[in-house]
Amino acid sequence: MSEKNVVPAEQFLPDRLFIIPLTGKPIFPGIFTPIMIESEEDIAVVEKSIETNSMIGLCLIKDDDQENTTVEDIFTIGTVAKIVKKINLPDGGINIFISTVKRFKIRRFISEDSPFYAAVEYLDDVEKSPDTIKALIRVLLSGMKQLSENNPLFSEEMKLNMVNIDHPGKIADFMTSILNIDKLSQQEILETIDIQKRIELVITHLKKEQELLRIQKKITKQINEKIEKSQREYFLREELKAIKKELGMDTDARSSEYRKFKEAVDALNLDKEVLEPVEQELEKFAIMEPSSSEYIVTRNYLETIVTLPWGDVTPDDFEIEKARKILDNDHYGLEDVKNRILEFLAVRKLKKDSKGSIICLVGPPGVGKTSVGKSIASALNKKFFRFSVGGMRDEAEIKGHRRTYVGAMPGKIIQGLKIVKSNSPVFMIDEIDKLGTSYQGDPSSALLEVLDPEQNIAFRDHYLDLPFDISNILFIVTANTLDSIPRPLLDRMEIIRIAGYIEEEKIEIAKRYLIPRVCQRNGLNKKDLNIPRKSLEAITEGWAREAGVRNYEKALNRIARKVATKIVLKTDKPPFKIMPEDLEEYLDQPYFTNDDIKVADVPGTAVGLAWTSMGGDTLIIEAISNAAKVGVLKLTGQMGEVMQESASIAFSYVKKIAVKNGVKSDFFDKNIIHLHIPEGATPKDGPSAGITMATAILSLAKNKKINKNVAMTGELSLTGKVLPIGGLKEKTIAAKRNKIKTIIIPAQNAKDLKKIPEKVKKGLTFVPVSTFDEVIKVVF
Repeated sequence: MSEKNVVPAEQFLPDRLFIIPLTGKPIFPGIFTPIMIESEEDIAVVEKSIETNSMIGLCLIKDDDQENTTVEDIFTIGTVAKIVKKINLPDGGINIFISTVKRFKIRRFISEDSPFYAAVEYLDDVEKSPDTIKALIRVLLSGMKQLSENNPLFSEEMKLNMVNIDHPGKIADFMTSILNIDKLSQQEILETIDIQKRIELVITHLKKEQELLRIQKKITKQINEKIEKSQREYFLREELKAIKKELGMDTDARSSEYRKFKEAVDALNLDKEVLEPVEQELEKFAIMEPSSSEYIVTRNYLETIVTLPWGDVTPDDFEIEKARKILDNDHYGLEDVKNRILEFLAVRKLKKDSKGSIICLVGPPGVGKTSVGKSIASALNKKFFRFSVGGMRDEAEIKGHRRTYVGAMPGKIIQGLKIVKSNSPVFMIDEIDKLGTSYQGDPSSALLEVLDPEQNIAFRDHYLDLPFDISNILFIVTANTLDSIPRPLLDRMEIIRIAGYIEEEKIEIAKRYLIPRVCQRNGLNKKDLNIPRKSLEAITEGWAREAGVRNYEKALNRIARKVATKIVLKTDKPPFKIMPEDLEEYLDQPYFTNDDIKVADVPGTAVGLAWTSMGGDTLIIEAISNAAKVGVLKLTGQMGEVMQESASIAFSYVKKIAVKNGVKSDFFDKNIIHLHIPEGATPKDGPSAGITMATAILSLAKNKKINKNVAMTGELSLTGKVLPIGGLKEKTIAAKRNKIKTIIIPAQNAKDLKKIPEKVKKGLTFVPVSTFDEVIKVVF
């Protein structure tokens, strides 16, 4: 046949086509490609088309997961194709090779059920601006060439096809078919008739592909660099191992760690009960990979074991005379406390055994409990470790956490031993009266094992889980009060009470210790600051009446800071002599005045003595009467249950003895007696104010003031007997601070007067009484 008789297939395109729905992506015109047909209806359409030498329409369905395709699920624009070859497949399906010819649009469906049959119209490409299209095609071919050079998936045949295609629309179609574009975007390009717009869409997707390729190359480069680095490091490590092996050294860090721990464990000379589990841990450690989480846990555990002082007991090496000198240098006064400590140290020296040594120092804040503990460690020439248990609510703080927990660590006892590196240090446990309890356990119960000499020879910390002898530790605990300490814990301790200081002692402490320390802290020379005795007395009276010397030191610090400011600003030159009249300039107004001294100056008042966790204190008890039809007792001032009972006993007893003491017989029947203790916001309790309340009520009933400068303490029984009380030394110091001259005490407490230093008792008259009648004789 001659060339004149060759007619293009496009001239014989039928206006009606069987439509085969496509899944995946659309097929563009000018493509030769295989497709697989599985549906029986579609296979029948293909067979019929081959027999009649007709064409088929290929349209993309909107949803690939749709099981029963309807006409609504099919895109209306597709591609007409000629079937070139058919291959039957073993599973009943067929594979056909098609050559696509042109775009078409479905005008209407003649058959709306499968197989779909539709009337179609063919779409021609629209070419508006040839020059613009040529320029766009160059951009497209240039980008595709760049992409094909860096992508091994583009075959040589594809590259040749790109060069040989001469129609711009077909070039855009061919490139769309080979780019990695989603199906909806490809369908959009298929539906674009305007060649310029079509090429612009393809260029947009081409740019995205190029950007992805750039990121891919960057990631590949980074991965390759990491691989090269890790390979280099691996080869270097292997070389290092070979060098170490030749030199007879450990070839890896794990072996080095194992050898170090093994040597340390062998040097500890551990008991069999401890050695066996430690060796088991060592063997486990030897086969662990350093990258595993258990490796770090086991390493930390072994490190804790080898750093503990298993047999490193520091022998007691001290002289009593030297110990006495250290205590005297560090603390002024406290003679009874020093004597108790020296007795304790003397027993240690004779016995050569430190087991069962637990001292409890009890006293108000600022009296030197912690510094006494440090002095004991210094006197014994032992290492000192202090920790506070105030507010502690978790028993794991004492006994440690089990190793099963992330971040587990030993308790304070084992941590302290690691720090001091001695088996027999001095441990100070501060604020033991302020231990808390919670759902996490009771720390006070955990301390029972720690402080019990029978149990602490084999103390088991939860983290360590090995018996450790802590019986050589000298435990010193401190507390402000014994009331909140559990009785089983209290039974294990030897109690040493540290009472507060009187005015003379505070002044001596200031001169010897506080002023030099304050000067040093504030950058002053000793010659820069001169505070005479009268000024120190005034500070005690106006700014520091508490039992300890903490507020006293704060006051001296304020003075020193203002002096330092004057020196720096050059407003005045040293030395500075602080006279009593200058104190308000440095310390502002006094906290206490003579009005604060409690005086029973009207009928119905009496001065009592009390003991609190802050030390001794004086309290005024007030009583008034109001006429009423029925006489009753009314109580105010935050009294506890015990104190309320004492008030009821005092009221009943005074009512009984009223007539013989010159009180009208109907006084208590026609008056409400209101008994009050000032400072109502402060809770008060205890029986020792019994005789004071009875005195106040009797003074009111007699309408007669009691003698001046008289204070009293003692429990009153319902039969008028005066019963003993506690804290006599603290109460005596408080009375002296309050300018009291006469103190009425229970006769059974007279023996306690020997324990009070003479300088405290100086200027005071003590009147021991057995009955309330004796109290009446003294006060009236």
